[in-house]
Amino acid sequence: MTKYISHRGNITGKNEKYENHPEYIKEAIYKGYDVEIDVWFNDNWFLGHNFRTYPVELSWLIKYDNIEALWCHAKTIETLYELQRNNIHCFFHNTDSVTLTSDGYLWTYPGYKLTKYSICVLPEQVHYSEEDLNICYGICSDNIKEYV
Repeated sequence: MTKYISHRGNITGKNEKYENHPEYIKEAIYKGYDVEIDVWFNDNWFLGHNFRTYPVELSWLIKYDNIEALWCHAKTIETLYELQRNNIHCFFHNTDSVTLTSDGYLWTYPGYKLTKYSICVLPEQVHYSEEDLNICYGICSDNIKEYV
């Protein structure tokens, strides 16, 4: 079974106005998708791609992580530490071709080789064959509905 992961809550295309908004993320989860979110910690928890935009409580992260729906992209090393300290599924990367998530999956940048433990990130940015997409554990996309 392939995991279908909404990128920042997007399901049918990039929507920068709502990306990482807690309600947008909940909507994607309720539709049956996992969601990759951008997480910040600096005395408090926030969601947001480039900035600490939406405050959330740790309990919010734990609730959705407990249903195994979150893939938390730690935006700083301090955030990674706090996510791991709270046993929340997470990863950190900047320019890596692949990074290991805390649950042992290979978060794989577009265009790099996929394995049965890979999460194929933004396949719409490059050409992957159907065979490539069938081998990986999951797909993370702004247009995730197209892959279901």
